[in-house]
Amino acid sequence: MTFLNSLLSAFAYSCPLILCSLGALFSEFAGCLALFLDGLVSFSAFLFYTFTVTTGSPLAGAILTCLGAVVITLVFSAVVELGKANRFIAAIAMNLLFGALTSCLSWAFFGTRGVLAADLFKFSVGSARAAAVCCGAGFVAMAVIFLKYSRHGLYVRIAGSDADVLKAKGVNPGNIKSLSWCLSALYGSLAGILLAIRLSSFVPNISSGRGWMALAAVFLGKKKPLRIVAAVLIFCFADLLAANIQNYIPGIPSSFLISLPYLVSLILILAK
Repeated sequence: MTFLNSLLSAFAYSCPLILCSLGALFSEFAGCLALFLDGLVSFSAFLFYTFTVTTGSPLAGAILTCLGAVVITLVFSAVVELGKANRFIAAIAMNLLFGALTSCLSWAFFGTRGVLAADLFKFSVGSARAAAVCCGAGFVAMAVIFLKYSRHGLYVRIAGSDADVLKAKGVNPGNIKSLSWCLSALYGSLAGILLAIRLSSFVPNISSGRGWMALAAVFLGKKKPLRIVAAVLIFCFADLLAANIQNYIPGIPSSFLISLPYLVSLILILAK
């Protein structure tokens, strides 16, 4: 039972990065990598805090956050598509914009750009873990089913490499790229929600680089959803090990412990 609890806790800890990585996978398949994910995760955590405190319902807050993230991303994607802009540059600009929006809205609504906490925004450790496990497992399964068995999943998988095939079938590749960005936004917003639930607050830069780590996980997982999950679990296990190993082996330099997860990722890349 203790082993099962430890396993569930490790999976719950990994879920934000797992969801973020799957979001990056959709866009990687479509040939328009979602470089805005890191900013979107923090922005979504802020939206979730704001909507939850305003409505008094975490469920309503989560739904409104996901809708908001997807709609904003869809609008930007439509502008990029209509203007024939470079999606790589546009995604970087969106990442910067999400960061600016988070800071500006936090100051406008709450009078601070710092940590946000409220009595209406408190979650127990058990409820946070349950939310992460259920959300993570459910959306991992949906990503696998969507990419492997659905028609639009097939379109997303070939949009980046065989756009001419889509054109021959009468499908607009630009629409599929927009779909991939919306899916990235959905999964990124869920990652932000889970991080805010875990901390029972909104913390500036709550993503802590997870949007960028997600891109590495896609590469490590060879664009296979379950392999990506495995890569993230290894990375997060190293992160947890670094956080707790000094309790058992004192004297290890903190700089080494901070770098341990990234060293593990580098070893996996070199061993690939």
